[in-house]
Amino acid sequence: MNNEIWVFVQVNGQIIEPTSLQLITKAREIAGERPVVALITETKTMNVETTVKEYGPDKIVTLKDAQFHNASDGEIADALDQVVSDLKPNSLLFPATVLGRSVAPRLQAKLKTGLTADCLDIYFDGDDLVQVKPTYGDDIMCEIICPDVRPQMATIRPNIFKAVKHSTDTEIINYSFAFHPEANIEVLSEIPVINSSANISEAKTVIALGRGANNEKVIEKAEKLAGKLGGMVGVSRPLTDNDEFSHENQIGQSGNTIAPDLLINFGISGAVQYAVGIENAKKVVSINTDAHAPIFGKSDYAFVGDADAFMSALLEQVR
Repeated sequence: MNNEIWVFVQVNGQIIEPTSLQLITKAREIAGERPVVALITETKTMNVETTVKEYGPDKIVTLKDAQFHNASDGEIADALDQVVSDLKPNSLLFPATVLGRSVAPRLQAKLKTGLTADCLDIYFDGDDLVQVKPTYGDDIMCEIICPDVRPQMATIRPNIFKAVKHSTDTEIINYSFAFHPEANIEVLSEIPVINSSANISEAKTVIALGRGANNEKVIEKAEKLAGKLGGMVGVSRPLTDNDEFSHENQIGQSGNTIAPDLLINFGISGAVQYAVGIENAKKVVSINTDAHAPIFGKSDYAFVGDADAFMSALLEQVR
């Protein structure tokens, strides 16, 4: 067993999933003297190592095989099991994406270790990775450790941390492994799946609606405004009961964490469960009838007044 902290780098086509780079930055921040290692599965024609190196891992371990183009989650987990069982890192982090949430538990079962899902923070206490996540209706933050088994595994939500480039000498290791195809699986066709959760996490502009904007007229206007601004509509928890929205649209501690260039909040009070999800938003504008709403403390610009009236006026100005 070594003391390295590993980060699984998710590659979508030729594009690196942004959370992976965010986790490399966070791993460097908490690592201390521990080496940070980026773990990549890719086809032989890919070369994402050049981009990953810019974020400063001490090592990059690559698993290359043409079959990763259409690899199932089980096949990826099997390949990762070979390298992790051999090199024995202290900790292993995954982005809490659709793929990460599927591969991580499969790998955890093979390794017979622990896994904490959807963490909001991580840090080391001695040799133990403390994994922080909400529980009990988001009112309590849990600190979870896996003291007896290694590696310590966690999936981390997108946009909790920022990806920062860092110059360092990075060693690249091409790891030899055996690709084991799963039996009776044949890919006949591929249909891209648009995942709303991933999109709201990556949106550059977000129109967010809370309890004070929970009526059909405002929701319809919000969709128009988001369309004109090239953004998406997100909601606080109460609006997930509406037919138009679901958990995938939810922003906050039990929903999605977002980091848009512009966030406009309509009728959102700004409880801590919501505030956690918008900490990395660059410019925040909030509209609420309560002059003492907590959301104003998180905002760059504030307007005390009616959400519907403000949205109508804004729609007239946006062409």
